[in-house]
Amino acid sequence: MEVQAVMTPTAPHLNGLKGEFDPVAIVRAEPLPPVVAAENGGGVGTGGAKQKEIVLGRNVHTACLEVTEPDANDDFTGDKDAYMAGVLARYRNNLLERTKHHLGYPYNLDFDYGALSQLQHFSINNLGDPFIESNYGVHSRQFEVGVLDWFARLWEIERDEYWGYITNCGTEGNLHGILMGREVFPDGILYASRESHYSVFKAARMYRMECVKVDCLTSGEIDCLDLKKQLLANKDKPAILNVNIGTTVKGAVDDLDLVIKTLEDNGFPQDRFYIHCDGALFGLMMPFVKRAPKVSFKKPIGSVSVSGHKFVGCPMPCGVQLTRMSHIKVLSSNVEYLASRDATIMGSRNGHAPIFLWYTLNKKGYKGFQKEVQKCLRNAHYLKDKLRDAGISAMLNELSSTVVFERPHDEEFVRRWQLACQGNIAHVVVMPNVTIEKLDGFLEELVEKRKVWYTGSGVGEGVVVSPPCVAVDIGSENCDCGLHK
Repeated sequence: MEVQAVMTPTAPHLNGLKGEFDPVAIVRAEPLPPVVAAENGGGVGTGGAKQKEIVLGRNVHTACLEVTEPDANDDFTGDKDAYMAGVLARYRNNLLERTKHHLGYPYNLDFDYGALSQLQHFSINNLGDPFIESNYGVHSRQFEVGVLDWFARLWEIERDEYWGYITNCGTEGNLHGILMGREVFPDGILYASRESHYSVFKAARMYRMECVKVDCLTSGEIDCLDLKKQLLANKDKPAILNVNIGTTVKGAVDDLDLVIKTLEDNGFPQDRFYIHCDGALFGLMMPFVKRAPKVSFKKPIGSVSVSGHKFVGCPMPCGVQLTRMSHIKVLSSNVEYLASRDATIMGSRNGHAPIFLWYTLNKKGYKGFQKEVQKCLRNAHYLKDKLRDAGISAMLNELSSTVVFERPHDEEFVRRWQLACQGNIAHVVVMPNVTIEKLDGFLEELVEKRKVWYTGSGVGEGVVVSPPCVAVDIGSENCDCGLHK
């Protein structure tokens, strides 16, 4: 790139530049740089390109959509607009197809936000503290605070006793909650079960915190006997705990009351521990399940986070984070640039997300979510029973809609149904948009595929493949392999 500017050799220096600077000078576009060739001389996407071996998933460059420069006269022909419209139409069809085969990840795809399309023309940014308006006027704080108040009622904390904000995702909620614990107890040790979400351990690395991984029960729930052992080994330092309201893989819910009792019984009074509750998915489901441990700020917890794009069904990643007002003072600082205060992780926040959340909460309310929870649990039990009836190893935690089963033998089948896998197990997360008809289609296809996988056909003559033993993962009582039938 080269700037075309008028320069006068005799002009005095100005900010280190020689000559006069022309503020209306334009940048002359140089030819685009060539595509970097692969090692064997082929360009990207050509037949001679050397393919990278990516073990975890697929290389996105094998199917990327290239950004192309418009022609000089494209403003008149509209060819570019027509091309992009065609690409987007094909992409929409792809989304429709992939949505039909979406079972492994906890996203509620059942929503209709057509009424909010009128707001997409605005750049809505909720800068700074939700409760203090900044100089930037195109915001949605009134919606954000309304959503926060709704969750404050759900988790039983008074309006003047909590602080919170709408995060950009569930991970940000965990990052904020654990940072809050670290600020309250700078020398504290972070305790988290081995089946906690990876963002918890990411937070420990980011904040350079000492982290202790606690063993789990077969269900995926934290093992409080091992927690006791770890606490007693570090009695001289405060405890910062991550409690899972639904683990990532097995959907296990840690017993919050037992965790608190374990702390207090082993020399950790309430002024020496901080608890963050990661309720990414089940944080909004558990309040409507009778036997579930209640998440409430009436108990000695420090913060709770939940994802907005999971059970709620917001179309963009977002989340809700609540903590105690007494804690937030150690983290917040005034920002003159904003004419506000800030104690968030990110500076800018998606101002559209609170509006989508507010819209859904108003349409469904507590009773609507209660019905959806009952539907999800009922359909999850249906899937688990059908799997077991078909001779497929499967487990379902009592308080969960995550059905864990043996990992399918064919990775193409895994990708087709977008299953989440870990070792020898996979899972289906039954969300409000997952119908009985969808589960029946999945079951029928899985049963037919297993007849091929486990009879020797298609895997080489004389080779017999057996279903994996998953007793270690989900317990021998849930394993249907040859050894545990």
